[in-house]
Amino acid sequence: MSELKSIVNKIVSSGKGILAADESTGTMTKRLKSVNVESTSDNRLNFRNILFTSSSMKTCIGGVILYDETIRQENNSKKIPEIISQNGTIPGIKVDTGAKVLANSSEEKITEGLDGLRERLKDYYNLGARFTKWRGVYSISEKYPSKLAISSNAHALARYAALVQEAGMVPIIEPEVLMDGSHSADICFTKTSEVIKKCYEELISFKIDLAGTILKPNMILPGSNSDQKISSTEIAELTLKCLKESVPNEVSGIAFLSGGQTEIQATENLNKINLMNKSNFLFTYSYGRALQQSALKHWSKNINDTTGTQDVFNHRAKMCTLAAKGEWTKNLEKN
Repeated sequence: MSELKSIVNKIVSSGKGILAADESTGTMTKRLKSVNVESTSDNRLNFRNILFTSSSMKTCIGGVILYDETIRQENNSKKIPEIISQNGTIPGIKVDTGAKVLANSSEEKITEGLDGLRERLKDYYNLGARFTKWRGVYSISEKYPSKLAISSNAHALARYAALVQEAGMVPIIEPEVLMDGSHSADICFTKTSEVIKKCYEELISFKIDLAGTILKPNMILPGSNSDQKISSTEIAELTLKCLKESVPNEVSGIAFLSGGQTEIQATENLNKINLMNKSNFLFTYSYGRALQQSALKHWSKNINDTTGTQDVFNHRAKMCTLAAKGEWTKNLEKN
């Protein structure tokens, strides 16, 4: 087994998932403001460190995606990657520099960050990171995503993945087709399939070791403004069909993003996918808000309540891990 494949297995096997704690300072500021907490470097670190030192890090979380600020921080003279690693969890790092307006398109985005990436990857490796994340974003409308946006982002993801594997790390491939819009689940299926197929066309062209990667896709859902009502069974059927037809068999680790779903929706849909899965793919989670939101709300009431905040986070992580094994039921949720 290759070293990269071994890292993938440590991150996503046995029901373990990924904590996406890679919010930019701007995004984290919005999250903290929403719960009336001042966004200072210390507050951002304190909340994240409460999660990183929780008991579920050992039992549920296989990897943590960090932001540049966080990977360089310390708590009680211990570096954050060291705190994460001591629980047997693998530190990772977001390496793209954000989605910007695609040239010749006023509404679509291209993710930037390739300039200087080789040098930054060496730095992140030395800081303790062993996997990375790069997110491409795609909008759905009558015109979008365009072939230009699909091919441009796929090419960028492949160039990124090649540099990451060169640096001895596992790349997370995240082509996110956004929930925004009034489109149906069938249209989401068609567009997501097109996006993922193009990504793998480029990854194969760049000779990426697919077994040493993790795919982070969206589930197949109707748009957030759609009137369509769809069951978790239908979501699972469409999502499994999409991935079976679009993802090469060499890819074993698939960790879904929550993409605006509530904590319960993201857990229920992941559970149903695993109950219905007859493929060799291993399906787990790479959630940000769907893992953190309840803990953040609890913490905001008393930022010194470490134990209470960890209890809330541990419950959510346990529910997600049960879902990654197809063992979750709604009656396990706290009222």
